[in-house]
Amino acid sequence: MNRASASDRARTTAPPDLVRLLVVASVALITLVAFESLAASAALPAISAELDGLQLYPVAAGAPLAAQLVATALAGAWADARGPRPVLLLGLPLFPLGLVLAGTAPSMGLLALGRGVQGLGGGLLIVPLYVLVGALVPQRRQPGVFAWFSAAWVLPALGGPALTGLVVDNASWRWVFLGAAALMVVVTLCFAPLLRHMPGRDDGRARRPGTRRLVLAATGAGVGVAVLQVSGSAQQSWSLPAAAAGLLVLALALPRLLPAGTARLAVGVPAAVACRALLNAAFMTTHTFLPLLLVREYGWSVTGAGFVVAASSVTWAVGAFVQGWVHSDAARRRLTWLGPLLLAVGTLVTSGAAIPAVGPWVAVPGWALGGAGIGMVYAALTVLALRMTPPEQHGEVSASLQVSDALGAAVGLAASGALFLALIDGGGTAAYLAGLLLATTFAGVAVVGGARATSGRAAGAATGPA
Repeated sequence: MNRASASDRARTTAPPDLVRLLVVASVALITLVAFESLAASAALPAISAELDGLQLYPVAAGAPLAAQLVATALAGAWADARGPRPVLLLGLPLFPLGLVLAGTAPSMGLLALGRGVQGLGGGLLIVPLYVLVGALVPQRRQPGVFAWFSAAWVLPALGGPALTGLVVDNASWRWVFLGAAALMVVVTLCFAPLLRHMPGRDDGRARRPGTRRLVLAATGAGVGVAVLQVSGSAQQSWSLPAAAAGLLVLALALPRLLPAGTARLAVGVPAAVACRALLNAAFMTTHTFLPLLLVREYGWSVTGAGFVVAASSVTWAVGAFVQGWVHSDAARRRLTWLGPLLLAVGTLVTSGAAIPAVGPWVAVPGWALGGAGIGMVYAALTVLALRMTPPEQHGEVSASLQVSDALGAAVGLAASGALFLALIDGGGTAAYLAGLLLATTFAGVAVVGGARATSGRAAGAATGPA
């Protein structure tokens, strides 16, 4: 008689109380990670002002993304080889450690370091949660659990900006990090009873070929992005050679992480993956520099600027809900270029906030439109890529999409940050305008990528069985 796999044995023995605890603890953890990302974006303008760290603003914003790129690849390979327990045991202390380092940082450089540690921890935490759901939760309940996971990413956008603004304006930005670290202690205690029931290594599972090379490539890409971010912010004599070295490392690493033809927007899956990277580059660039513009140049409160950022998160959720109701193949193919087009238009409108004659209020409808656009296309690209790929390659394509998300956001911030810092000494709002127009350019190229993802033979493949 064949031995059941570790995940099968875990699923048949997990009691209902344990499943409920897993769902509650996981949703709490994802909510905290999502809230911290949103809160940090809203608080960074006040932080850079107090620490006199405008020069390192892009690095502090992008450090978690570069670290997450490495952590996600490491977590997937490690969980496959040893089970989710060791990944979770490392991520649970690393995430609050990064929060404490950031919350007690006396300088912007140390704050960026803390945020990098935070990104490593957060990247290690999410992957094992999905593994645990697959191992412990009955299949009939898994869709409902993943729906709660999706809600946990969105819910912090509803009250997060108001809470962040109250903390920053009435206490200190440091409590944005230290308060989350304290809450993380409670969440960690919730996971303690789960550790005994976590599946370990499954010796019967075939090892994925090239896992070590994949982790090394992801590490190289993360280091390359970090070098680009630091060199763009330093603007010293060594900055240009360092940036060239970072680009070289990326050029060597990316072919192992992304489908062939991604850089040239090749028809089909490569264009879909490139589109996701460009969408994230546009969104995160605007998401990062818009609050700084509103707070630093127009004197808005952290609360007010946070609500503008949060509006895009809410409309993202609305856009995702709308695309879920689109079922015809022709309509879903249109989403792949219509969503990026709305993001491009929304970002262009938002860039008008950097023109004093136009005023900051144009950012409210502009960025809400941008959020709806990316929400309409984000999940649609995932569905499209999976439909164009044989089932045995679904894991590889899913990993490529996740890598492209982090990579696009990190590289976009590095490029826009270098451009911003090169122009900010000239005074006025020209530096913000340049950064936002670069984000618009990213979104514009994403329109082309989305269209090429479903053009020609790719459209026929996408209408086949999922």
